[in-house]
Amino acid sequence: MSDIEVCVGRIGKAHGVRGEVSVEVRSDEPERRFVDGAVLRPRGRHPALPAVLTVAGTRWHQDRLLVRFAEVPDRSAAEQTRGALLYVDLPPDEVPDDPEEFYDHQLVGLTAEDTDGRRIGVVTEVLHHAGQELLVLDADGREVLVPFVTALVPTVDMAGGRLVVADRPGLVSGEPE
Repeated sequence: MSDIEVCVGRIGKAHGVRGEVSVEVRSDEPERRFVDGAVLRPRGRHPALPAVLTVAGTRWHQDRLLVRFAEVPDRSAAEQTRGALLYVDLPPDEVPDDPEEFYDHQLVGLTAEDTDGRRIGVVTEVLHHAGQELLVLDADGREVLVPFVTALVPTVDMAGGRLVVADRPGLVSGEPE
């Protein structure tokens, strides 16, 4: 099997004049994912974005991770990376250390059920936004976005191939009658 691509962060604002950027961490293991020498693949809309970014240094500043990349020499270059998502490749059998955390590829394909066990749909994608992750469900041909938070997704049963969605009016089933 081939490696699995996992999003580990999103580049924020440039910090200072030496090319540092703030990174919104999307990994429970930032000390592992952003270690000096780690190679990350950025994806974004800016045409000048390098194909890879190599971590050259990190530090925490006021609860924000600041990262310096070898390919980003100054503030001007750092500003052009803003908004890029950062990805790494993981072996397909690797799982997060925390049992309450999941990689995207583990969630895609799970059957979504309501709290009564009725099938709602299937997870087709996980979207990473600044505020939270969203599960994209195919609910009988309709695309439904469900915030991936415990209040709305209280159960993820990997062994059973399912997750439970605590439906709210307007979320999956539509408006109340």
